[in-house]
Amino acid sequence: MAAKKKEASLQTSVTNQEQWEEMLTTKGLTVVDVYQQWCGPCRAVVSLLRKIKNELSDDLLHFATAEADNIDALEKYRGKCEPTFLFFGGGELVAVLRGANAPMLQRMIVEELAKEKLILVQGSGRKVVRDEGLLDEEKKEEKEEPQQPENEESIIVPASKSYTVAIIKPDAVAHGKANDIIMKIQDAGFELLAHEERTLTEAEARDFYQHKAAETCFEDLVQFMSSGPSHILVLSQIEGTANIIPAWREFIGPADVEEARREKPESLRAQYGTETLFNAVHGSEDSDHASRELAFFFPNFRTASEAEQDGEEEHVERTLALIRPDVARKNRDEILAQIHKSGFTVALQKEVMLTEEQVKQFYFQHVDKDYFPALLRSMTSGAVLALALARKGAVHHWKNMLGPPDLHKAKEEDPECLRAQFAVENEPINQLHGSTNPKEAERELDFFFPKQRTLAVIKPDALEEHRETILEEISGRGFTVAQLEETVLSREMAEEFYKEHREKPFFIQLVDFMCRGPCMMLVLTKENAVEEWRAMMGPSDPEKAKEKSPQSLRARFAADILHNAVHGSSNEQHAEEKIRFIFGDISTDAAPTADRGAISAEEPSSSEDENKEISRCTTEETSND
Repeated sequence: MAAKKKEASLQTSVTNQEQWEEMLTTKGLTVVDVYQQWCGPCRAVVSLLRKIKNELSDDLLHFATAEADNIDALEKYRGKCEPTFLFFGGGELVAVLRGANAPMLQRMIVEELAKEKLILVQGSGRKVVRDEGLLDEEKKEEKEEPQQPENEESIIVPASKSYTVAIIKPDAVAHGKANDIIMKIQDAGFELLAHEERTLTEAEARDFYQHKAAETCFEDLVQFMSSGPSHILVLSQIEGTANIIPAWREFIGPADVEEARREKPESLRAQYGTETLFNAVHGSEDSDHASRELAFFFPNFRTASEAEQDGEEEHVERTLALIRPDVARKNRDEILAQIHKSGFTVALQKEVMLTEEQVKQFYFQHVDKDYFPALLRSMTSGAVLALALARKGAVHHWKNMLGPPDLHKAKEEDPECLRAQFAVENEPINQLHGSTNPKEAERELDFFFPKQRTLAVIKPDALEEHRETILEEISGRGFTVAQLEETVLSREMAEEFYKEHREKPFFIQLVDFMCRGPCMMLVLTKENAVEEWRAMMGPSDPEKAKEKSPQSLRARFAADILHNAVHGSSNEQHAEEKIRFIFGDISTDAAPTADRGAISAEEPSSSEDENKEISRCTTEETSND
């Protein structure tokens, strides 16, 4: 009950036109979460809004939820499930954000509040905006109708083969069971036709399970299926089976895990599920559901009889965007705003100083072109901003936004395109890059965001109380748990694990602490896994973490510099050494090349930083052991 009261006081509930009009008279900035009655407000941002409210503690900042179904002014928002936030100042719409992008939402709130306070002080006029997302749908579809990329091949299988969609759900993936399950599927004789790892958005999960919308567990199911990565598989029938769907459903067992354990103890759900919601795997209910699910996840997948037909619905794909140094320095925020406004999610982002050799490697197809020297000069003149952009039809839509590669054509044929808008005077090279097709996007994304492994440790002080929360957040951040082991370190093992610190004054305290109870060792994989896990942990000193990164694990769960909840490798080399020490030689498909690793700028070692902090602090305070 207390939690509900907090949310109610945090966000004013607006459910009719009269309340809406009253809300618009509120002085200051009001951030409105527009929602549909059937899907409810965006719960994922409530904790963020509460944090912002507490930190800013400003009477001019207000939050509200508005039910579009019963408010005339929000008629055009009906029937949509994408999270949408409207910013109102003085009753006027001053900004719009689509999608639950927490960093962008926080930044926009701070910026728009500052603007509104300035307006109230100076009495100047507001810059009113219109929601570009509400363009006439037919006009929008006509403008953006995607064409099949020339180099994107459809996967065609004989019409005589039956198929089904299988999903290894986030609970099984988070516990490192995906590979085991896939091996058992193949050992059972099922043919694996397609395989993709992806994290569903809430909107996608809601759409995928729309046939279960009337069931009481629907909202929990949506939240669970969007909580972390899943593995999406397309399976064909085992030999001698006319219809794969009954065979697959027999193999996975009943949806109720307890029933599966009683009646089908060898089934996947009996072996890997924990309860009905967290039952490890999904299977299509019948051939109609299999066809719809196939179109949902793999629109380029066709049977021979369908090869001439258009796809149903595009799946979310990713493309690479590069903002070259000149424009990255001056127009970064403006371009990012246009990217978000166009419905993209920035899945990954990094600034990179490229060497000449790396530019030649990336643009190997252009090295012999007349313009390459100018391109090389531009790409090495400063930091390049690399982005992994995600949305349905990402490659096509980003290419449309960019416009023609030739600047003269861009300015003449499409002056509103990004390349025309952000052309640099006396510079013949356009300032933005996009992948030409989905296959090229995969290569380019792998170049800038190679898969990495890192070792993560949940230390004894955090394991007992915060284990489930930390594991959930690891999954929610898009990490895959490749290996997991809970263990009590022997003194010899702890000393060997921290052998590089043997001469440090805090070494004995550290070893004593790490041996006093169980800890959890994890191998995490993701693009930029080392850097992202370090960012998720936060500074090694919890007090600094609370100042600089209040949502980090150490800021929330650490007691002091020694008992700081979690550990992470400082670089790829250290990660591989420690992974081998704990788990032995385990294979990986994500080991980056030396060249790829060189793309990231050198950063200070988090272990070295931690050592200095511990050394300083342990001279001032005693261990809590």
